[in-house]
Amino acid sequence: MTKLFVGGLPYAVNSDELKNTFSQFGSVLSATVITDKFSGQSKGFGFVEMENDEEAQTAIKELDGSDMGGRKVAVSVARPKEERPQGGFRRDNNRGGFGGGFNRGGRDDRRGGRY
Repeated sequence: MTKLFVGGLPYAVNSDELKNTFSQFGSVLSATVITDKFSGQSKGFGFVEMENDEEAQTAIKELDGSDMGGRKVAVSVARPKEERPQGGFRRDNNRGGFGGGFNRGGRDDRRGGRY
């Protein structure tokens, strides 16, 4: 089995159309267009799992750089998913926010450091 990354997809393409496109080159186990979890809109990329490595390589050769709905698609072997930290803040305890430096005492920072 080979998992392929497909980038540059037209936003109107759905998972069924993606599967149909790749099934010309062999047996497709799954095809998924990635969507925004809030709006449901396509993010313009997806993943295709093909049963046979040789068929996957043929699909890459034929489809990488091709035109799909007016957009140039990129097809390659997918990289393994990287682990990302979970939760609402970064693991380095830097919670972000906006400037302010060391001025945490509520004093006006515009006085040029004189209190």
